[in-house]
This record gives sequence, C-alpha cells and structure tokens, in this order.
Amino acid sequence: MLILAIESSAKPVSVAVYKASDEEGSSGRLLGQYFQNNGFSHSRSLLAMVESLLKNLEITLADISKITVAHGPGSFTGVRIGVSAAKGLAWGLEIPVCGVSTLEAMAYQTFLEDTVICPVMDARREQVYNALFEWRDGTLTRLCDDRVISIKELASDLHNYNHPLLFVGDGVDACITYANRVDESDVFPKYQTTPELLRYQTAYGVALASLNSASMPAAILEPFYLRPSQAEREQKARENNQSGL
Repeated sequence: MLILAIESSAKPVSVAVYKASDEEGSSGRLLGQYFQNNGFSHSRSLLAMVESLLKNLEITLADISKITVAHGPGSFTGVRIGVSAAKGLAWGLEIPVCGVSTLEAMAYQTFLEDTVICPVMDARREQVYNALFEWRDGTLTRLCDDRVISIKELASDLHNYNHPLLFVGDGVDACITYANRVDESDVFPKYQTTPELLRYQTAYGVALASLNSASMPAAILEPFYLRPSQAEREQKARENNQSGL
C-alpha cells in the first residue's frame, strides 16, 4: 500500500510517499520525501511538491491507496491548507484519508527508549503546543493529550517524570530562550534535543503516525486547532467589551 503524506502545519512544508508492508509484523519504507523550509506560501508550494515527487518516483496518484495529513495543532493557515489539499485529493481519487496529530507525528521521528519525548511547537507569547510520549518495547505511548501550555507550566510538569527528556520541534528555541531569560538553571530537567534534520515536522513522521491511526472518508476530516484563531479571540474580546464583561 502506498501512502501519500502531507505536512504543512508550520513554516516547513513536506510531502512523502511511504510504502506500507502488506505483511503483518514487517516494516515499510520511505520511498521519497520533499522538504522545504524557506518561508514560501504552502498554497504555492504544496501541490507542486506532490506532483514533482510522484513524477520522480514514477508513481501516479492512481497508485496511492491512502492520503494522510497532519491536521493540527499548528499554524491555522498551514493546517487548513494541508487538510484541504488532502481532502481534495482523496475525494477525487475516492480513497480514504487519515488525519494525525502534528505532535504525535513529530514523536514518531524519534526512537529513544526510556526517554520522555517532548514535541514543542511555538504558539507564541511564551506558549507551546505540546504533548508527551514514550517509546515502550518499540511502541510509541502517549503520556498526555495535545495541549496549549505556557513554557513555565511545561517546565514544572516535566519535573514529574524520571526518565531523560528529548525535545523535538520548532518550539525548542522558544523554550531555551525562556530558560535563559529567567536565568534559572532548573527551569527544565536535564534534556537533549534532536539534530536539526529531525527537529522539524516532516511528512515522514505523518506517514508513520498514520500506520496506527484510523482512516475516514474525506468529507469527515477536519482541522484540529486546539484553540481559537487570533481573529476569533479578538472578536470574542470585542463582544465581551461591548457586553461589559
């Protein structure tokens, strides 16, 4: 089975084709991935990357059995573009689609046992999108739900875990900046970060996450934003002001 994976939830954008094994217990393999992190609009880049990758792999859309996408959390615009592209392609091909957590997909890019995997995406204002995971006997186990959390609260929460800590994601820099600013050596427990090549969200991680996630008809897939957009928050604030709240 060939899976077309899409990741556009943050500044980087990537697409991948993954060949899942038809034999139970056998691993699949990544056939190809395009990754771009130059700030170009995802609406400009995404479908062109899909077309080019399939062409160079000598694969057509008709060969694809499932399309999977990171459906959030992340950039509202980026998530919306990725989900819309996945739904449109799957609808036209009449094949299932799968939406996976951006944070879980990032965790699948790591393979350290006895380590708390801590994906962090910069949500601004000293907040991050975050979830915690752990590899146990080759299986990725979720330790908490996806959440929006302040870096201060995250640092406090991480002291509840005894295992070493591995940060992955574009929120790493925000966490380090916060720790340096408050000048506290114990803001975070001892941790390490993934190499830059594995730090950002990738379609490869999305493909791996989809292997253990349910598929659905394209019409059902929706973005998972975790919190209202800035425009929605501003509208709510105006309504509260007008009502005297």
